[in-house]
Amino acid sequence: MATVLRCRRFPRLSRVSTLVTTATREAEGGSGKRKQQKEESLEGVDAGADPAATIQLVNPLHYRVVYNPAAYAKSRAASQQHPASSSDQALGDDFTTSSQALPPPIRNALPKAKAKVHPQQTVSAYFSVLQTKEEAEKERQEMHDSKEDPRMFQKGRPEYRSISCDRFEPVEPLSVEEGDSLLHRMAAHKGSLSPGAVADSFRKLSRLLVGQHAALVTKAQFDMLCGCAMENIRSFSTSDLIDVLKACVWLAVPASHPLLNACDSEFCRRVWDMDLDQLLLVADCWRCLERSVPSYLSILFSYANMHWKDLTLPQFVQLLYIIGEGRRSPVDLMQKVESMILKYLDSFTLEEVGAICLGLFKSLSGISDHVMRRIADKVSLQMEDMSTYALVNVLKLLRYTRIDHLPLLKELGKVIPARIPTTNIQGIMHIALTCSSLHYFDEGIMAAVATSLPSKVTYCRSKDAAKFLWSYGCLDYEPPNKEEFYSSLIEQMHRKLNEFRKFPEHLLTGLLGLAFVKRFPEELIDYALRDNFVEKTRGSKYELQKDLFTLGKSVQIECPSYQGSQLPPQLYQEMTEMALNFAEQEIYVRPEIVEATSLLESMLGGFEYVKNHMILPHTRSSDLEVRLARDGHPIPFNLKDHVRGKTLKDIEISLTDDLMTQLIEGRSHSQSPLGVGNKASTPGQDRREAAQPPCAGDHASLSRGALTTPTGLELELKSGPKAALSSLGWKQQPREVKLAIQVSNRNHYCYCSKRLLGLHRLKRRQLQQLGYVVVELPFWEWFPLLKRTRLEKLSYLHYKVFDPALLSKAV
Repeated sequence: MATVLRCRRFPRLSRVSTLVTTATREAEGGSGKRKQQKEESLEGVDAGADPAATIQLVNPLHYRVVYNPAAYAKSRAASQQHPASSSDQALGDDFTTSSQALPPPIRNALPKAKAKVHPQQTVSAYFSVLQTKEEAEKERQEMHDSKEDPRMFQKGRPEYRSISCDRFEPVEPLSVEEGDSLLHRMAAHKGSLSPGAVADSFRKLSRLLVGQHAALVTKAQFDMLCGCAMENIRSFSTSDLIDVLKACVWLAVPASHPLLNACDSEFCRRVWDMDLDQLLLVADCWRCLERSVPSYLSILFSYANMHWKDLTLPQFVQLLYIIGEGRRSPVDLMQKVESMILKYLDSFTLEEVGAICLGLFKSLSGISDHVMRRIADKVSLQMEDMSTYALVNVLKLLRYTRIDHLPLLKELGKVIPARIPTTNIQGIMHIALTCSSLHYFDEGIMAAVATSLPSKVTYCRSKDAAKFLWSYGCLDYEPPNKEEFYSSLIEQMHRKLNEFRKFPEHLLTGLLGLAFVKRFPEELIDYALRDNFVEKTRGSKYELQKDLFTLGKSVQIECPSYQGSQLPPQLYQEMTEMALNFAEQEIYVRPEIVEATSLLESMLGGFEYVKNHMILPHTRSSDLEVRLARDGHPIPFNLKDHVRGKTLKDIEISLTDDLMTQLIEGRSHSQSPLGVGNKASTPGQDRREAAQPPCAGDHASLSRGALTTPTGLELELKSGPKAALSSLGWKQQPREVKLAIQVSNRNHYCYCSKRLLGLHRLKRRQLQQLGYVVVELPFWEWFPLLKRTRLEKLSYLHYKVFDPALLSKAV
């Protein structure tokens, strides 16, 4: 591509800095998306910078550039030039520029040959050029082409040429004059053009240089040619009609063009008269044109389902590629996919394996654990020889199927860190996200990603930034460069704030990832908790209310000085009820929790000493709450039993001197104020006496009828007694330690490790802030005990609950 060196002056700064940009000028046939990405990459650059050389890359009209996808390429070879343009000068290693290759306006702007240049300026310009070349190469690496990158597997076998459309196939170029002459001849013989002549005209016009395509499509003569094709479309042979469609691909005809509408209908009519190679080729053309053709794809899938046994290996891979790009998963067809994968698995190239995984991932097609493990087996043995792009596609499917293939993950830790610096930002994101989704922590991978990310962060979409934050928060990992890492991502979140209006889930994902590692950017949180943003989340296809609930409550607990927006109380109440209902159906009834609850009740003296509930409903897991007095005795507090609750609900209690003494001193006299007589001895009391902690000391202070304030149970006292209690400044006696017993399971930890995940680390941190002492029954201890004797389990629980060190934490 031709290059122009342009100087730009900026106010002088005390700190030396260099501003290197690529041109955002749109050349004819240029990509608007690429322009937007370039502009976004400059949003964070300070306007005040020193004078620096700026390289402007343009696409002259007489260039036809061949794209060589390098999004996740293992090697970074330079893009190959089109053979027909080999005579033109390009940007070479020595940075030579041919002024004859530039358009007149730019050519005229170049300095004359006689101009004298100071040697120091020449050296400065040379190094600026070198730096700019590096920046241009970096940008080229970061630009992901969603149309071309997934098609790299088609380069591996010659058979794909007959079933795919190569937009960069070498052809003899057609000059502008020849193109105009052809159009004039077609217009002159409009009434007598045969279908073959029309098809031949399209073939020839498709050889025009890329820069002429946009102008051609707007010409009246081209519209006339398209009209002739539409009028006689049923007279075309199938091969001629396919050539017309391929020409539309090369000419970049808009997807909504009337000619393409006519072709779509005609190909749907002809499907059953075409062979599978033709059907796949037409489907590939539609993909290149980015046109949605659901009717055609439905008929194609039905055809393939009927001729399933006749599919060759390339046809099968191409079909899965089409299925993925169409985001459709035909049920009848997908049932046969697994057998074909197993049939050809040993013969697939590594790029084809990546294409298959990407097709299954994009179409959300389920795949059995057995087949996924067979694919992972193949990849883990040959990962060194696999391109990073294909490997990332395998990781996507591995993440989707939730398969924990340890050999592949271990090999990933050996292979991928060295590739991270040359990997596209989206590829890096998928690598980190796979690790977090599978709860697999590899510090080598995560540290390599964190090291490379700050210099690439401006290429992050809102989704990428959010997923990075979530991945590190989920694994509860702060890298060595944590301050630079997190500050760069938070800044990018600010830059992408407009995108969050369209994708609110990404903002919440990122903020939760930050909350897991105790980071709360208040401006972003204030934005996320505003009423208008909360309203946007209701229209999302994701259940974002839970995320809002977790974020809002976490801010309340961990950010007491926060003064920004808050969620409405009604939402908190709704989500709390939803969480509790879920817990009653799915969590409280789990065998390991039921057994722990039952044994603790037996050991401590009854249900009133243990409460199986969610102390923090926004953390989505349960706790077994136990309270101990300062002397080590268990304190009854769970008086909200269903039967007793109904009995006590409407009781009015007279405030007597005896009751006031009880409430203030924590002691009871003659009779219970609730009208329930005390017996000399009860089975529950015997169990409580058996559950004394070691060296508990004098037990006289804990009377049998002692009354403590029940959590969640309001005794309907009259306003007078309430005011009296308040004025006395009454506090519960004796001082107590509140235990939040965690019955953990494997899903609370990273895979094959004892590293706690971010959400559960957040929960335990917040429990401690609220005055609880966290006691864990780790799954690696408690689960094996479930098969042991009752006495062994009771002994273990006694050891956990009556740890003398816990009593020192009484509050």
